[in-house]
Amino acid sequence: MRRRIIKLVHEGKYAAEVSVEVLDEDGPWSPYLSVEDAVKLDAVRKALRQGDVSGAAKHGRVFELLPVSE
Repeated sequence: MRRRIIKLVHEGKYAAEVSVEVLDEDGPWSPYLSVEDAVKLDAVRKALRQGDVSGAAKHGRVFELLPVSE
């Protein structure tokens, strides 16, 4: 069975919501991501780490995190 979920990727002062497909099958590794979705999450994480908001936004919604109080 396949289902779409939203994964949250957080790096520094940014976070991104990325839609991925989770594969639920009988087996010890279930549920798991496809290789393509795992690569997509890594690309978003790398883009956020480098401050490339537009690069990360190609794969999902990007948010800038601000502290509520110090």
